[in-house]
This record gives sequence, C-alpha cells and structure tokens, in this order.
Amino acid sequence: MVINRKYTFLLFLALMLSSLSFAQEKKIVQFSGIIHAIGSELPVPFVTIRNGDRAEQVYVSNHEGFFSFVAHVGDTVRFSSIGYDPTSFVIPHTADDKYTAAILMKSLVKELPMVTPFPWASIEEFNIAFMALQVGDDAIATVRKNVSPEALAALARITPRSAEEIQNFNSVQRHIGLTNKAINQKYANPLLNPFAWGSLINDIVKGDFSRKKLKY
Repeated sequence: MVINRKYTFLLFLALMLSSLSFAQEKKIVQFSGIIHAIGSELPVPFVTIRNGDRAEQVYVSNHEGFFSFVAHVGDTVRFSSIGYDPTSFVIPHTADDKYTAAILMKSLVKELPMVTPFPWASIEEFNIAFMALQVGDDAIATVRKNVSPEALAALARITPRSAEEIQNFNSVQRHIGLTNKAINQKYANPLLNPFAWGSLINDIVKGDFSRKKLKY
C-alpha cells in the first residue's frame, strides 16, 4: 500500500511538471517584425508567413515588410517570397507577452554586369561603318538640313504629342468653338447683323424698299 502511494505521488508529480512545461511552451505572444533583404536596407514586401505548428496559419507582410500576429512560444514560422530563399524562425522564450524580430531573407536574383548592345558584331565592323559615313564639313548646311520643313514634318509624324501640346490644342479648339457659337448667336438677330443693314441701306438707296412697300 505504501508502494502504491509512492508511485501515485511520483506520477502526480510528473504530471504536474509536464503540465507546467507544456503551459510554458504554449505561452501566447504578439509576434512582430520587419523583413529585410540580406546585404541591403530594402524591405521585402508581401512575404507569405506560415505558422507550421498551428494548423498552417498563413499571414502576409505589408508593402514595407512589416508583420504582426499572435503566436505561441516555440512555434516555427516560415517565410517565403518569390525571388528569395525561404527561411524559418523559431519564436524563443520571453518574459514579455510581445516579441519583435528582424527577419533576413536571401535574394535569389543575381544582377548581371551592364552590357551595351551594338548593331555591329565587332568593333572593327563599327569602325568600317563609321568611316563610310558621309558627314559634311559644313555645320551650317547640316543645321539647315535638320531644320528643313521636310525634316521637321517627318519628325512630327513619328514624334508623339506631349501632354502640354494636347492641352493647348484642346484649348484652342474650345476657344474657336465658343467664338463661332457667339458669332452665330450674334448674327441670328437681324438688327445685329451688319450684312442685313447693308442690304437694307442698298434697297433704300435704289428705291426698291419704297416700291415694295407701295405694292402692298
């Protein structure tokens, strides 16, 4: 009977210790942080964050690489994004109920050295083509050729209009339309039409107006 009580007490003590350890591991924290690319200060936006220990809970960082969500101490959080090597982070034990981390991700994009393309296969072919150019020595003649009406018309056909040119053109068209509308409204009244007055004066001078009036 004493042995059974001893084993019962040890079993109870083991259960208590395991429950305390389990409660400590399951501590809830507010897990926040910012994700940066290794070797630069640029944030990694819209990173997929997956909590594999909590039924695959998925979150996404904002456009500045910031994230914040509720997790548990000991959870393994995985970070993945297109063009970056996936990385994992285990939330450590903390005395506070908040934990902030700086997550670094390695970029898989390799920048190639700058290349200047040429339409010639080699520098020798470029030199031959350049020497074959017929460039005049007269700078004034070259300028006149470039600003000739034909050259400017050809350039205008292939050059798109800027926003300022389109706005000016629309303003001129609206002004012309309003002017024509005002003129038409003005001349719709015979008393304001100078042509009608001129015709009336000519009829009076010729006597046509009086003869027409006498017929009635």
